[in-house]
Amino acid sequence: MTDIFVFGTLRHAPVLRVVAGYTVATQSAHLPEASVMRAKATGWPVLGVARGQVADGLIFAADDAALARLDAYEACFGYARDQVVVQTVDGPRPAAVYRPVTGESTAAPETVGPWSLDAWQRAWGELEILTAQEVMDQLQSATPAEIGARFGVIASRAQAVVSARRWQRPGLVGTNPPRGDVTVLRHTRPYSKFFTVAEVALRHRQFDGQWSALQERAIFRVTDAVTVLPYDPVRDRILLIEQLRIGAFVQEDPHPWLLEPIAGMIDAGETPEATAHREAQEEAGLILGALHHVARYYPSPGGIAQVLHSYVALADLPDDITGRGGHLAEGEDILSHIVPWDLACTMLEAGDMANAPLVISMQWLMLNRTRLRASG
Repeated sequence: MTDIFVFGTLRHAPVLRVVAGYTVATQSAHLPEASVMRAKATGWPVLGVARGQVADGLIFAADDAALARLDAYEACFGYARDQVVVQTVDGPRPAAVYRPVTGESTAAPETVGPWSLDAWQRAWGELEILTAQEVMDQLQSATPAEIGARFGVIASRAQAVVSARRWQRPGLVGTNPPRGDVTVLRHTRPYSKFFTVAEVALRHRQFDGQWSALQERAIFRVTDAVTVLPYDPVRDRILLIEQLRIGAFVQEDPHPWLLEPIAGMIDAGETPEATAHREAQEEAGLILGALHHVARYYPSPGGIAQVLHSYVALADLPDDITGRGGHLAEGEDILSHIVPWDLACTMLEAGDMANAPLVISMQWLMLNRTRLRASG
């Protein structure tokens, strides 16, 4: 058995249970001459030296299996075990603590005040449980370094689940049965990288009250995303972006470069509105004005687990606003286009808009264009 001292997110019992693989018995412990601070860039807890202070935490004994799981989980973030002596009710006790593996060129993260476990649990606790579950699943087939590189998208998928749990459909039409009317017999994840595939075997209660036969389905899991169609009500024009879409290419479309609204995945902890503004800057160099919500919807719920939030945004679109854009680190190569309103309507009718969020957003704009022009 190895004594482990945890000072940050692993103090959240459900997360520790997921990572360790079982419920461990913990007790309070304190590390003298230290403090737990909040990293400015990420909000994560950072253990630092602080004279006259103590860092609160927990200590527990991990068996070899739990220790291997903890080591692998922490390695995803570039952490490894170090030795400390903590204070417990029974006196000083040697223990291992996970710290960043640093080198001469590695600077300590900038911090912005004390890190609060209670505040973190309220904001991130539910999301972190889901994130830890996928990390531990992926560690069966991927290295910690590989998982660390895609940790952001793992957390974004968890954010999508948390958001879906909190959504309440009005249910104005339909019987609106609850999740309890589905019994899951098997749920696996045969493919997990940047995107994941889930396979489920289930039965559900039918509209006649009987239970269905066994159904086996594969679902492509993607993070939730935002689309935003910029519209200039003064010049009466929209902005579209053009980029290669692998889905269209694999479908053997002879023209896999599609015209679309600006779009991007919602990061963990980010609102759809914040995503819209961020992506407009990255993909088209645009500062958006007022956002108008078009719809929240599943683009293809029979096979894809994803929610899209579509917006029309007021924007200043002069002739010289177009050009190349995109996030270079993500390999994006994007070209933007100004489209006058009459041409946009012709494109929609002719089928030149082969992207569902663009079609939906254009139809919303057709209904609301007069109002937007009057107010703009």
